[in-house]
Amino acid sequence: MTHVLNRATGVLAAGAVGAATVLVAATPAAATSAPTPATVVQKITGPDSPNDTYGRWNVKATDLGIMWDNNAGQVLTLFGDTFGDAWVGPGGGGLGAGDANWRSNVLLRSADTTPDDGMSFDSAVTGADGRAREILPGLHQPDGTGEVTKIPTAGIAVGSRQYVSFMSIRHWGAPGYWDTNYAQLAYSDDNGVTWTTSGTPTWSNPSLTDRFQQQAFARHGGYVYVFATPSGRNNSAYLARVPEAQVLTKSAYQYWNGTSWITDNEAAAAAIVSAPVSELSVRYDSFSGRWLMMYLRGEDIVLRTATSPQGPWGSPQIAASSADHPGLYGGFMHPWSTGGAIYFAMSQWDPYNVYLMKVRIDSSGTIVRPNLVTDPSFERGLLTGGGGWACNGHCGIDNAYWGYSGDRNAFARYNQGWQDVHRTVSVSADTNYRLTGFLRTSANSDNGFFGVRTTGGAVIGEAHFTAVGPWTRFVVDFNSGARTALVVYGGVWTDHGDIWIQLDDIAIVAR
Repeated sequence: MTHVLNRATGVLAAGAVGAATVLVAATPAAATSAPTPATVVQKITGPDSPNDTYGRWNVKATDLGIMWDNNAGQVLTLFGDTFGDAWVGPGGGGLGAGDANWRSNVLLRSADTTPDDGMSFDSAVTGADGRAREILPGLHQPDGTGEVTKIPTAGIAVGSRQYVSFMSIRHWGAPGYWDTNYAQLAYSDDNGVTWTTSGTPTWSNPSLTDRFQQQAFARHGGYVYVFATPSGRNNSAYLARVPEAQVLTKSAYQYWNGTSWITDNEAAAAAIVSAPVSELSVRYDSFSGRWLMMYLRGEDIVLRTATSPQGPWGSPQIAASSADHPGLYGGFMHPWSTGGAIYFAMSQWDPYNVYLMKVRIDSSGTIVRPNLVTDPSFERGLLTGGGGWACNGHCGIDNAYWGYSGDRNAFARYNQGWQDVHRTVSVSADTNYRLTGFLRTSANSDNGFFGVRTTGGAVIGEAHFTAVGPWTRFVVDFNSGARTALVVYGGVWTDHGDIWIQLDDIAIVAR
């Protein structure tokens, strides 16, 4: 039986067999209701992504999206458990009949230098059939009996050689817990086509307490820094480093014990960030002159900063909240993030795919210019008015099927007059803003608008559209003038038959 993990909860979608000891760790952090400062830039995987990864490489459902610069003008992006035709979703949340084409991991390449409008993939590591293939084949054995799958956790390039760290999963346990057999490095000298694991550094985990099972890489000052956690989502983070020329020499790794770097004593590594930490991504950011650490903390993706890799690390700042993006995880930073714009890959369990997100920081590493739209993805409640989302005409919330991201989206629909979804947003006067959102309409739509207006109804800026097929991102730039409140809206005129519009992931951000 195929065992498909819901990594948002740690629960298997198909019945697991076998048993294993679960490492007891810190209680997972509770979900918050904090706003999400990050904005959705693009869905980068799946059949309804502009990349059409399903049609091109049979990548219908996948997660993670670990990115690194290959030092040759490309960003290599490594995804986790990947499925093809048999995946049922969105809203299905698992496998149905047909060809699952389960792959433990797949690798896609991008030369796209403008992540502000999305991330295009140019090629994939494929098999003879043209479908993306595993670069590190998993054994796909029954849960608890050997190796269920090989999940990538980190990637880095040193010169022209690519390095990847992966964990061998033995058992998917209770929510937030899983057991690994070991973590290991693999390397490639042909841009990811073939990979070698023979004799590479391995961190075995017989007692389920090894601290370097899920790794993240960052290069700086002639070293590769290895940030890591034990298996599961509920442990602290630890740190090692190795000279760039000795990545494949296990004895060359030095572990931070809280006061100094030591060799040959991994167990003495001291926590640099307290639990719960999972799915780490770390980079040195030249814009702020700080180290940035992004990870899953409970049910939110957070960002922390430090002036050195060993810390002290500042307080966690929420970058994306599960209240707006249910079932989120990951948070892997794009290596070409510059000028305070931090792009990162966020996974969502349903739909089981990956989104490119954007958040901004200032020169001190503090998140700034957040999304001003509360409930941007319509996940927090109904269209109730009273300061929240409201509508003119007939409208509602679609649940767990049609959304661009997550479980819900808004709609307006009728056969006569103006139908829209709207809400009032507080802004600063005399400020330049960018409005973004994802829309689609019925095929007979011929007169729709997405934009901002004054609270008195005067249009400030808008985009006009007719029929919109697949989910499409619209952008409207405007200046607030003397106003401190405005209304964001998306709607259609419906004077000749049943016409509808759907909206999701709306954002207003200062430019």
